[in-house]
Amino acid sequence: MAWTLEDIAEKMRDLDFAMLATRTDGGAIGLRPMSNNREVAYDGDSWFFADENTRMVADIERDPHVSLSYQGKSGLLGLRPLFIAIEGSARIVRDRAQFAAHWTSGLERWWPKGIDTPDLVLIQVTGERAHYWDGEDEGDFIIEDTVLSVTEGL
Repeated sequence: MAWTLEDIAEKMRDLDFAMLATRTDGGAIGLRPMSNNREVAYDGDSWFFADENTRMVADIERDPHVSLSYQGKSGLLGLRPLFIAIEGSARIVRDRAQFAAHWTSGLERWWPKGIDTPDLVLIQVTGERAHYWDGEDEGDFIIEDTVLSVTEGL
């Protein structure tokens, strides 16, 4: 059975971390873990806080094409594996109003000054294609088509 954006969003609620992949200035692929924090409803956009003076931010500003990979628990008590990959484009957001809109409790662990942390930025990843596999179902879909079909039905 083919999954939808809503199916992906529901499964992502149980996943705490994503791996964000960028292309470095030398052409290599750089990966780093980013908190999905389980408190966000996925709608095609993912939001992550970061420090501005990092290679990841420089990578995104140079080449916005990124991917996110998520892995759920597998093999425990008969659970099926879960893999989700999102291809998309990223942008760096420096708007404090957006910081406030996306800030969740627990982020103070990394940024004790909250949204007033110097050099804090927000990374917005807009998904373009989603891939999934759970041991039985696998497939992919264009996220924009799914978002458009949902909004057109309103």
